[in-house]
Amino acid sequence: MRIVVTGREGQVAQALAAAAPDEVVLVGRPDLDLERPETIAAVIAAARPDVVVSAAAYTAVDQAESDRESAFAVNETGAGAVAAAARALGVPVVHVSTDYVFPGTQAEPYRESDAVGPVSVYGLSKEAGERAVAAANPDHAILRTAWVYAPYGKNFVRTMLRLAETRDAVRVVADQEGAPSYAPDLATAILAVARNLVARPDEPALRGIFHMTNAGETTWAGFAEAIFAGSAARGGPKAAVEPIPTSDYPTPARRPAQSRLDCSKLAAAHGVVLPDWRDALSRCLDRLLPAAADEAPETSRETRS
Repeated sequence: MRIVVTGREGQVAQALAAAAPDEVVLVGRPDLDLERPETIAAVIAAARPDVVVSAAAYTAVDQAESDRESAFAVNETGAGAVAAAARALGVPVVHVSTDYVFPGTQAEPYRESDAVGPVSVYGLSKEAGERAVAAANPDHAILRTAWVYAPYGKNFVRTMLRLAETRDAVRVVADQEGAPSYAPDLATAILAVARNLVARPDEPALRGIFHMTNAGETTWAGFAEAIFAGSAARGGPKAAVEPIPTSDYPTPARRPAQSRLDCSKLAAAHGVVLPDWRDALSRCLDRLLPAAADEAPETSRETRS
């Protein structure tokens, strides 16, 4: 099977390429540029996909507040064009979305049927992208995830380890809840969904919106504490965590205070359950410590599907 993935540099795209190197074809800039929709269809068609994974996105959450036009160009118009290109070829599209489509105000984990209500430009652009994808290609699976990290790329785990090299303590927000999601685990799940869509084209239950994160929950401060504990156990850098409220760490974009996603629909429809976030973090730290931070990505074999 040929799985064409948009984006070459993203954590999820790299993890997909590592997980299925004989099947995954990465396409991205300058050949395919989501801000130039006219480049999209020809590049995807030339790659001869059986399924398209729409992983490329504008992810600079704070920058989007002052760069609304680019965020919507990529996350709405570009994503819709990718889905339309897949439909023109008669193949399904798997689109990666985000917890930021929700306001983060309810006590329970969000289900796919809960009302969206983004509180940032980034969230608004991703929610618009979900609608554009669904309208452009009925044969779709939209996968919302959250708090993505990997042993490579720019992410919270690598940032915390870098800060701990020069600081004794790090102030971290303690009133935002969610589930850290390990890119290699997400890749394994995405591949399972993609294969299901191709193998079972007439099953409506496999299509639609699904939530996809590692199991369990924590806060950013709790995540940082787990990172430092795991790092210390491996002889790596550590720092004390000073929990702070979001109000003490102002950013241009508002973040959802509660980003927990209920992933039971994905399990029921696709048979995919991701491991607990603590297990995933342990595997990530095994990669990072004492290995160099830019070591090539790996894939998880522990996600069930």
